[in-house]
Amino acid sequence: QLPSKPSSQSLRVGNWSERKSHRLPRLPKRHSHDDMLLLAQLGIPSSPSSLNEDSLSTASELLSTRRARRIPKLVQRINSIYSAKRGKKRLKKLSMSNIETASLRDENSESESDSDDRFKAHTQRLVHIQSMLKRAPSYRTLELELIEWQERELFEYFVVVSLKKKPSKNTYLPEVTYQFPKLERPTKQMREAEERLKAIPQFCFPDAKDWLPVSEYNSETFSFMLTGEDGSRRFGYCRRLLPSGKGPRLPEVYCVISRLGCFDLFSKILDEVERRRGISAALVYPFMRSLMESPFPAPGKTIKVKTFLPGAGNEVIELRRPMDSRLEHVDFECLFKCLSVRQIIRIFASLLLERRVIFVADKLSTLSSCSHAVVALLYPFSWQHTFIPVLPSSMIDIVCCPTPFLVGLLSSSLPKLKELPVEEALMVNLGSDRFIRQMDDEDTLLPRKLQAALEQALERKNELINQDSDSDSDDECNTLNGLVSEVFIRFFVETVGHYSLFLTQNEKGERAFQREAFRKSVASKSIRRFLEVFMESQMFAGFIQDRELRKCRAKG
Repeated sequence: QLPSKPSSQSLRVGNWSERKSHRLPRLPKRHSHDDMLLLAQLGIPSSPSSLNEDSLSTASELLSTRRARRIPKLVQRINSIYSAKRGKKRLKKLSMSNIETASLRDENSESESDSDDRFKAHTQRLVHIQSMLKRAPSYRTLELELIEWQERELFEYFVVVSLKKKPSKNTYLPEVTYQFPKLERPTKQMREAEERLKAIPQFCFPDAKDWLPVSEYNSETFSFMLTGEDGSRRFGYCRRLLPSGKGPRLPEVYCVISRLGCFDLFSKILDEVERRRGISAALVYPFMRSLMESPFPAPGKTIKVKTFLPGAGNEVIELRRPMDSRLEHVDFECLFKCLSVRQIIRIFASLLLERRVIFVADKLSTLSSCSHAVVALLYPFSWQHTFIPVLPSSMIDIVCCPTPFLVGLLSSSLPKLKELPVEEALMVNLGSDRFIRQMDDEDTLLPRKLQAALEQALERKNELINQDSDSDSDDECNTLNGLVSEVFIRFFVETVGHYSLFLTQNEKGERAFQREAFRKSVASKSIRRFLEVFMESQMFAGFIQDRELRKCRAKG
């Protein structure tokens, strides 16, 4: 965590003597591994001009003696798997002149023992991702989005979508039958909003053509994401339910569109919507109106919404936004039921290099769960491109797009998919754990030793979770979600965990990232080669851009 007012010691990598004498900062409850890299610079009495394995291990010892209780046992077990696979040396010896001038010798050039094929494949990947980047829309940083939307409303629209029978046909079309707030002035923003509203019914009923009236139906909750032309994102939170009545009837969907990615909070809102809808549809709209007038909650804060319900009188509903919602609507269990560890790692590698990925499954919930789960594996990076967990069959042409995407298709669309001229893409059948189509290099995209560590930690997931723990903090991690998240975070610590050492500050106080010095500082040739390609991705560019912009701790 950066201090609220930046000091030269805390932000500038340049002044080693100041930093050496600077007291060790108070550690957060669970320090990150790149904090450990920084602590090596802060607290080691040996030569301040070098960062090597000895200083890293000294920092580790210092931290483990003072904070041993703070690192969950599970994380320690994962780290030991990586250490055994990786070997000792992580970073080369660094001097300040190296960091500032990027004068480190590049050892990425091929030795005679390296195969020409491997080098050729690496070069092709580099050219491919650079050309892809030119075609993709520019990235808007999360930091700017947060600041821009911090004081705005909790949600943008609330719509009800129903199925209407097509004239002279026995099939149904989804339509918006209620919308709040109404769009009034024909401004540019309103026109854009209207375009978005046209797309919403298809996402609420991607399977519209399969519906017939039913007498019973258990309500279900799902979500989708809309990506604007400017790269901005909106989440659609849906509750599909059967309206009250007798006899066979068609379901309807209550959908809330928001910029806020927070599944639990909106699930609670939809619970209240369903409760009111059970009494009368007229009770839903005053509730949504009072909700829209409520402030946008800061992380960890609670907002109170006052409402009136006939028979119950005035009520106050509390809605809390979690401090960290990254694993909120992630279900890794569904992903591991559908796919083997090796297939998951191949998909992870393809997404890291921002390739096109298509999931195919029989059920809407499987597509939604697995799509959100693989995107969560990328944390602390985020997927910057088209992301449609359940693609309506009417929009299947999107898979012919030349830019990166991650989309999910119901199996009924598979015959049509096979007829389309899709560019290179990884097509995954979630029902049979096999690739319908692949690029055949998925096993060679990640650094070999780290891939082996990833695979081993995930294969041993049940054993690692069930080992004894002696601390409350371990319970938070000792779940499948906790373990899987920690295993992939460790992969990023190993590859890019030293990035903060290469954020330097100029005289104007602006922070800049020393790209080449960062990459060349890594001892492993295979990691340097991986970084050369990964650093071209939009997710890496956005991650660094956010950190260059941060003058102090980000609001929200």
